[in-house]
Amino acid sequence: MHIILTGATGLVGSGVLDAMIKAKDITKISILSRKPVQMATDSKDPRINVIIHRDFEKYDSEVLKQLQGAKACVWALGISQTKVNAEEYVKITKDYTIAAAKSFATLTTTPSEPFRFIYVSGEGATQTPGRFSAIFARVKGETEKQLSDMTAEMSTSLRADSVRPGFVDPRQHKAILPYIPDPGAVYKGCTHQLITWELS
Repeated sequence: MHIILTGATGLVGSGVLDAMIKAKDITKISILSRKPVQMATDSKDPRINVIIHRDFEKYDSEVLKQLQGAKACVWALGISQTKVNAEEYVKITKDYTIAAAKSFATLTTTPSEPFRFIYVSGEGATQTPGRFSAIFARVKGETEKQLSDMTAEMSTSLRADSVRPGFVDPRQHKAILPYIPDPGAVYKGCTHQLITWELS
């Protein structure tokens, strides 16, 4: 199976990449990244192709050509709402995600096998925001809802699912510690979830 991955230099993405490398039934891993992915380089795994991609709102024919044959994507790209302004946060969190899902749906060649798009959302996201909902909760919820609507409209070419990890502690995941932004940090949420990526 050929799978696309984004966010491979982040905490969740690094963990997913490690799992993909260990999964022998994955025959190709296409990583979309703005910069080289050291973990991919160090793995020396011939299945990995890192595609340096600058504009996550557009996918030209050259990029899509390199992604041909992909059956699924784990979309782990994201940023903290504290690191950018509101407009940039919406662009990175929602616009990039929706643009990718639409483009990747065109990779489907068999109507009975829609492209699988796994969106890494987060604990606290809500599709029914209230007056005091944080921007991350609202925007991630909007993204989940739009992906769900796209799945209903494009059922033969796209199946999107959203997951909400709540507490991610990398301290026991030694394979990724040299590569994540802050190996000593404990990323907190409301719950501790173990996510199994089931792509078949």
